[in-house]
Amino acid sequence: MFAWSLRRKPGRKVGFLLLVVLSFLVLRRLDWRTLIPLWLRHRQLGLTAGVQNFMLEDSTFWIFGGSIHYFRVPREYWRDRLLKMKACGLNTLTTYVPWNLHEPERGKFDFSGNLDLEAFVLMAAEIGLWVILRPGPYICSEIDLGGLPSWLLQDSGMQLRTTYKGFTEAVDLYFDHLMSRVVPLQYKHGGPIIAVQVENEYGSYNKDPAYMPYIKKALEDRGIVELLLTSDNKDGLSKGMIPGVLATINLQSHAELQSLTTLLQSVKRMQPTLVMEYWTGWFDSWGGPHNILDSSEVLQTVSAIVDAGASINLYMFHGGTNFGFINGAMHFNEYKSDVTSYDYDAVLTEAGDYTAKYSKLRDFFGSVLGTPLPPPPDLLPKMSYEPMKPSFYLSLWDALQYLEVFLDTVSIGFMDYKTTQIIVPLIQGYTMLRILVENRGRVNYGDNIDDQRKGVIGNLYLDDSPLKKFRIYSLDLKKSLFSRFAIDKWTSVPEVPVFPAFFLGALLVGSAPFDTFLRLEGWEKGVVFINGKNLGRYWNIGPQKTLYLPGAWLQKGINQVIIFEEMVSGPMIQSTDIPHLGRNQYIH
Repeated sequence: MFAWSLRRKPGRKVGFLLLVVLSFLVLRRLDWRTLIPLWLRHRQLGLTAGVQNFMLEDSTFWIFGGSIHYFRVPREYWRDRLLKMKACGLNTLTTYVPWNLHEPERGKFDFSGNLDLEAFVLMAAEIGLWVILRPGPYICSEIDLGGLPSWLLQDSGMQLRTTYKGFTEAVDLYFDHLMSRVVPLQYKHGGPIIAVQVENEYGSYNKDPAYMPYIKKALEDRGIVELLLTSDNKDGLSKGMIPGVLATINLQSHAELQSLTTLLQSVKRMQPTLVMEYWTGWFDSWGGPHNILDSSEVLQTVSAIVDAGASINLYMFHGGTNFGFINGAMHFNEYKSDVTSYDYDAVLTEAGDYTAKYSKLRDFFGSVLGTPLPPPPDLLPKMSYEPMKPSFYLSLWDALQYLEVFLDTVSIGFMDYKTTQIIVPLIQGYTMLRILVENRGRVNYGDNIDDQRKGVIGNLYLDDSPLKKFRIYSLDLKKSLFSRFAIDKWTSVPEVPVFPAFFLGALLVGSAPFDTFLRLEGWEKGVVFINGKNLGRYWNIGPQKTLYLPGAWLQKGINQVIIFEEMVSGPMIQSTDIPHLGRNQYIH
């Protein structure tokens, strides 16, 4: 068996492989024609759905899968998380592919660093895991706009997730680029990808009957030859199926399994059941509790699914973190944005630590497989560092003259979906009205995904008169912005800072860097950057009280810390070796 990690165009790879095989045959004085049928037969069928079971070539195959999103885990920790998956008895990795991160600007693609999809898939193969890819274009995933790039909304007539020309043209260009990377990684090309998902939970949206057939064809036209599948929850299962594609189900309790399986079989021929998403926990929203699911209940449900003869994928096996501003939001009765942590109360914690769920599921899958499992890798050490007090300060107004509603530099109120009016105090003379606009996360699920243009997108009124001619500044909180701040602009932190403001300090690491969790007591709402890496938002309304700081992003010695605080600054920043994600609430 040959394992390839060389990156070559498909034609070159095949040619190189044939050259090696022919050289081998010459040395052995064998007839190459006798081996071609055997080679083709080995990778000809791939994963197929029989009447009751999945088959991988000629063997019955159970999918014991788990979800890890490469874009939510530091690249330096991919191997650690995948080894822990393998040691839990799972055989298949599933991951989404976030269009919004891979094409942040129209026509400009990024598959480098933490977004190196090919490296992640090849690493899974090296460890001995098959891969189910979920490329979207819409992925939900509790990510901003469900993984759709926000630049799509520059088209005032845009109709997301439909066959609207402006949307399909953008999808086609993205798929052209993405699938050129994915095709060589498929099973029938010698790679680990055994199945590819067609969009995601479209039955719950269901705006255009031509859309899902279009996505299916877009995948096939670009060389996707593995098993295709859809994925829907109970609200959309009956409407999400398309001919020629295996339908799979998403659920959280084993009570749903029988009804969903019966529904599947009533509208389709007999087929094996795959629970594409068994939700091992749940995500959290700002101002709410930390959602958890009891480990005994998880074991009971997983056991019931497998005992029923179904394959399963654990969503999530390891959640990771919404680093930067990638978090999404929900908006049904009210708008709720997701917190920075995507711990999800998953099988592994946000920092990759083992849980009671891991121990119970490892024992369970080990008993099902009947073979010894690899030993679980050692945990990565955690550490508390000395508290850090910011030394320098820079008001936003001094930094950019940029702009919750502010009069001159005094905050006079906060507007959101609930509060749409603010009383402006009368002050003698001329005053300057400044508005700081924040996107706390675009909706990632539901009909409100169609109404996610952010910013001041209509008129702003003083009494009944519209205000015009605002000067607009883009506050792009990235490493490149901080590099433009001249050293002489930073001053010592004043007793009464003007907000919003940036605070600069240093975290001293005396020995080898380890993971830690930052605690911002006394601070109210903002963002933390370490050595230019955006750790994400903090907010004192909780539930999340600590921010995960990967040791892989630290260096021995001095580490730059920049905090952007909107309201109130605390005296210092503390770190702890134990995360605090808030008050627990059991999921019902």
